[in-house]
Amino acid sequence: GSIVYLGMMVGAFFWGGLADKVGRRQSLLICMSVNGFFAFLSSFVQGYGFFLFCRLFSGFGIGGAVPTVFSYFSEVLAREKRGEHLSWLCMFWMIGGIYASAMAWAIIPHYGWSFSMGSAYQFHSWRVFVIVCALPCVSSVVALTFMPESPRFLLEVGKHDEAWMILKQIHDTNMRARGQPEKVFTVNRIKTPKQIDELIEIESDTGTWYRRCFVRIRTELYGIWLTFMRCFNYPVKDNTIKLTAVWFTLSFGYYGLSVWFPDVIKHLQSDEYASRVKHFRNEEVSHFVFNFTLENQIHSNGEYINDRFIMMKFKSVTFEDSLFKNCVFEDITSLNTYFRNCTFVNTTFYNTDLEQYKFVDSELINCTFFHIRTGCQISFDDDYSAYWIYFVNFLGTLAVLPGNIVSALLMDRIGRLTMLGGSMVLSGISCFFLWFGTSESMMIGMLCLYNGLTISAWNSLDVITVELYPTDRR
Repeated sequence: GSIVYLGMMVGAFFWGGLADKVGRRQSLLICMSVNGFFAFLSSFVQGYGFFLFCRLFSGFGIGGAVPTVFSYFSEVLAREKRGEHLSWLCMFWMIGGIYASAMAWAIIPHYGWSFSMGSAYQFHSWRVFVIVCALPCVSSVVALTFMPESPRFLLEVGKHDEAWMILKQIHDTNMRARGQPEKVFTVNRIKTPKQIDELIEIESDTGTWYRRCFVRIRTELYGIWLTFMRCFNYPVKDNTIKLTAVWFTLSFGYYGLSVWFPDVIKHLQSDEYASRVKHFRNEEVSHFVFNFTLENQIHSNGEYINDRFIMMKFKSVTFEDSLFKNCVFEDITSLNTYFRNCTFVNTTFYNTDLEQYKFVDSELINCTFFHIRTGCQISFDDDYSAYWIYFVNFLGTLAVLPGNIVSALLMDRIGRLTMLGGSMVLSGISCFFLWFGTSESMMIGMLCLYNGLTISAWNSLDVITVELYPTDRR
């Protein structure tokens, strides 16, 4: 889960700097395309390492979208409406979270959607969910192709004619909405910003093509680095340091809880589950057919001779110090099931998901394995508690709706700093009470309260950040 954030960190640095060089829209188009491509690719890859690689580069694209979209939107907004409309923009973060949670809830339980191509390629329902989560990104790329560049950025780089055309389009649209279509777009005064340095041009006959590409890439990266370092120069140095502290603390609190909370719910459920475990000792079973579900059991020092385990589900079952002789395991699905210090003699495994790691310190003598299922086989029939991951995330995301509305309506009235400070204090106090949570419902309630209080801080911080920097460093 954290590798996406690693990609976002690098991506924000790279795409943010590039957006100050090539433009907000162009940077958004590229980084969203990168995100969409690797999100789709991660749905199909086999192997944990390659999957993490794809998620890393998907995060690399996401990292550019987050800061660039706020700069892009703020630069076509009037100052008196900026706080309100950026808060409405933040609401779509909530809508995206609800969409992701709802899709997970609707798609992943459909275990029947899975298919395999031999034992090498497995495609399960969670992969469909990954594809569906990439669709909004693709639609955003399509929509961005019809959007104009930021006129403020165009003025910054000296493209005045293009900027005038976009500003005229905005003006005419606003006047028609106000019932004044006859009002003419005029400019009384223009403040020409200092031009940013242009990238060096490399003549086509200078060196080889790869040399020109190397110099071009090096120049681009150096320009991005210079832009970044200018955020630590006077007069914005103090703002950068203070904003860094606020961004770190908010992210640490919010994303820290998001990553940690499903484990808390799972821990509370496992404690309750473990209290109901059944113990079976010294069993001697022979010539018996097991064709029912075994759940939350521990079997110790048993002997199973000439038994058949057919079309069964094992959920949280452990066999310890047991002997299996002349047995057959066929069409077996297991979850949290292990054989510890067991002995298997002349036993056949056919179409099971009993991989080697489930035999802990066990001895297999003359055993045969056919059609072993590998990969992520989890289904909601097997693990209902997994529902909580999506249900809790759904509730936590929905809880930010009141805070979004409040911040949108009050941002321009009470001020950005007042809302930021008040929201951080209140959310910090609510986070403290998580210490006293002893049940699932209490913990979920406190999480929803924390999310609802902290969203106003996020919205305020987004507005403050874009307003405290000039266009060429935003």
